[in-house]
Amino acid sequence: MTAEFSDLAERANGSLLLKYGETVILATAVMGKNEKEGMQYFPLTVDFEERFYAAGEILGSRFVRREGRPTDEAVLSGRVVDRTIRPLFPQWMRRDVQVVITVLSLGEDDADILGVLGASLALATSDIPWAGPVSSVRIGMKNAADLRGTDPSSRAELTTGRGAEGRGKETGAAGKFIVNPTYSERKDFTLDLAVCGRDGNVNMIEVAGKELSEEILVEALRKGSEEIEKLQKFQEKIVKEIGKKKALIVKPETPEELKKLFVKEIEAKMPKFVFAGAGHEQIEIIKDEWMKLAKEALLEAADFADDYFEEELNKLIHKEAIENDKRPDGRGMDDLRPLFAKAGGISPVLHGSGIFYRGGTHIISALTLGGPEDSQLIDSMESRELKKRFMHHYNFPPYSSGETGRLGGMNRRMIGHGALAEKALLPVLPAKEVFPYTIRIVSEAVASNGSTSMGSVCGGSLAMMDGGVPISAPVAGIASGLMMSLNFAKDKKYKILTDIQGPEDHHGDMDFKVAGTRKGVTAVQMDVKVGGIPVDILAEAFEKAKSARLRILDVMEKEISAPRKDISPRAPKILTIKIKKDQIGLVIGTGGKTINEIRDTTGVDGIDIEEDGTVFITGKNGTAEKALEIIESMTHEFKAGEKFIGEVVKITDFGAFVAIGNGGAEGLVHISEIAPFRVASVYDVLKEGDKVPVVVKEIDERDRIKLSIKDADPTFARNLKPKK
Repeated sequence: MTAEFSDLAERANGSLLLKYGETVILATAVMGKNEKEGMQYFPLTVDFEERFYAAGEILGSRFVRREGRPTDEAVLSGRVVDRTIRPLFPQWMRRDVQVVITVLSLGEDDADILGVLGASLALATSDIPWAGPVSSVRIGMKNAADLRGTDPSSRAELTTGRGAEGRGKETGAAGKFIVNPTYSERKDFTLDLAVCGRDGNVNMIEVAGKELSEEILVEALRKGSEEIEKLQKFQEKIVKEIGKKKALIVKPETPEELKKLFVKEIEAKMPKFVFAGAGHEQIEIIKDEWMKLAKEALLEAADFADDYFEEELNKLIHKEAIENDKRPDGRGMDDLRPLFAKAGGISPVLHGSGIFYRGGTHIISALTLGGPEDSQLIDSMESRELKKRFMHHYNFPPYSSGETGRLGGMNRRMIGHGALAEKALLPVLPAKEVFPYTIRIVSEAVASNGSTSMGSVCGGSLAMMDGGVPISAPVAGIASGLMMSLNFAKDKKYKILTDIQGPEDHHGDMDFKVAGTRKGVTAVQMDVKVGGIPVDILAEAFEKAKSARLRILDVMEKEISAPRKDISPRAPKILTIKIKKDQIGLVIGTGGKTINEIRDTTGVDGIDIEEDGTVFITGKNGTAEKALEIIESMTHEFKAGEKFIGEVVKITDFGAFVAIGNGGAEGLVHISEIAPFRVASVYDVLKEGDKVPVVVKEIDERDRIKLSIKDADPTFARNLKPKK
């Protein structure tokens, strides 16, 4: 890894080129000059910019050969960077900060990990106030079967300066961790973990797993933390040498008269509203009262009222959780809110549907099945012409949170939540050979009060089982939270909260989402509002999440215990046939003429031919069967003894050529094979266009088909009479 600092982007507060193998990114960080008036949150923006030239190809559509809006992959990479660096900023700061990661060259190493490291170095060496550096690493594993008890050591070497080489990876036998695996190495992994943090703590996790145990994930986090500390030393050395002095931005002090007013009028009443069991609604009542008091009693100081209320609310929720095991809605720390699951029942038009409630979080998931031709074609910097056969999309309309707003389009949160649920469901999908359908799930968050993404995992599982998709097991998800004492470094006090909702989500220190089956974990996403979480606390959180997940699966399986035996009659039918590779051209025809004729003749929805000769035919109302019959006839391999009704297409002195099947195949009926008596002339008994029964006598070494009429139907042959 090489970090190169120069005047390349000299107007930025901090910038560098970061290189790893053949992957190169430009990371820049810029801070605005002035405070944002009226802003209620820290205005950080992270943009992850993919460039087609980074792949060494001219990409895009035929008509637009330049980059458009960010791809989903770029949005997700940007979110990884954002969620890692955001907790380390002074949250009271109201100056714009923009971090831009531009991928200049893409080799075999994923740019998302470099994005975190590049952002960290750009910020840490700049004058922007920030409590970094922070580091990131990817941990992969091919097979979890024999991992436990191993302690693979990393050979990763970190160097600075130009021309640094050396990959330093675990070579990766089955069951061993691989540090920063390449794209090609990750294809068949059972674990793909991106972990970020510092000082032995973790502040961001992304996991894609194939039903892994919690113990394996904790070991992977420990391994990741070891590698992170090496990266931290690498960064700290650079910051010490070239880091700029941080700009002095003073936190505005809350006026004393405002604090006194709060103590006098609000403080004693606040617990009654916060712990009334009604979530945000009651909290908003006491907050509105406070804001009105502050506005009437104080002028300039009223500008601080909103932030001060949130600070005091944060302290109260933390204090009651840690000291008294008390939650805003009165639940115990490990209690789940009421659960409800329903499979189907929305409309017979849908191919499958699921409804899932967890307290005030309500999800509708709808399933649509299509043929292979309906798969999404991915043509991006990372993947070219990749067919994606499973999609999970997530919508979050404003009414779900009781608000008004603009509908339509996607935002980063919706893309991120949809991708997380997709990642969680992917490991249980049937193989394409077993279930060749393209699968799309859309989850609608119709009511939101904590972790709609994990609700979408549950709704998506219900929809697929209702639709007859033969998934290997249902998947459920749960979000856990954490309250750490304000003096955690000394007293080590904390409480883990299962199934967080509204106030706990907003004011808690951790959002820990875990999805999986009864067998193991399929996806994890974690971000925090503090500097980091010790791995031991995460290990405890994993166990609590597992217990909650199993309880949710109990409710889901009580509603529907296994996928329905049949798919919806409204879904298309897919028939499969395997042809030889050298027959693919025959079916497609010159310029697609033949395959288009089959589509037009039968009315079939689609015909998709794989490189190995597998043909998927998608249609409704018998159209797929008609197309299959045509293709079978075209590619049929004839065998001795098969009988057909053929058409005489050509007559010669020595016999007749007869077309058999629907693929244009012809065979010769020799004059001696026409009838059981001597035929003086073929022209006497047959003419072109005659329909005749034939049997395949043999196929010679040159694949020529020899036919017989007399052996196929002696009666027909005896009745042949000379033509007049």
